[in-house]
Amino acid sequence: MDEILFNAEEGMEKALDFMKHEFASVRTGKASPALVEGIDVDAYGSTMKLKQLALITTPEPRLLIIQPFDLSNAKPIEKAINESKIGITPSVDGKLIRLPIPELSEERRKDLVKTIKGMAEETRVRIRAARRHAMDAAKKMQKDGGITEDDLKSAESQIQKLTDKFVADVDAQVAAKEADVMRV
Repeated sequence: MDEILFNAEEGMEKALDFMKHEFASVRTGKASPALVEGIDVDAYGSTMKLKQLALITTPEPRLLIIQPFDLSNAKPIEKAINESKIGITPSVDGKLIRLPIPELSEERRKDLVKTIKGMAEETRVRIRAARRHAMDAAKKMQKDGGITEDDLKSAESQIQKLTDKFVADVDAQVAAKEADVMRV
């Protein structure tokens, strides 16, 4: 039974971690390396993440500087940023690529909040899937005679408490990110 609970918690934790990672890529009007480090760049005959090809720094609150380790990757990096969905036009300045982060309009902020809520709903679905998997495993264990009916009820209660805890955590993360995006 402990293994079922452990697996359920692990699945819910992974869903939450994935959402946090996704939230980092949503821009809030201030520069963050997480905004671009996951962008796929075609370099050296394969696809690589931008953070593997360049140093990404934030010298000012509204500016990202990307410094390619190999200058031959400057054009592919610029192309990848232009093709990404971040909506920022890079400017190549010799050895550096500058990304000025523009002020977000009210409409764009509302669109980002919708995106955040969509990511959160996907996470809730993953959490519920982990709950369903754990419940099914517990019912199968009871059916096979591994646990009693009372143990099953107790396990279902524990699984539900775990689910509620993670869903509340998702809601708290969404509220914090929404406040961050809507702050002017």
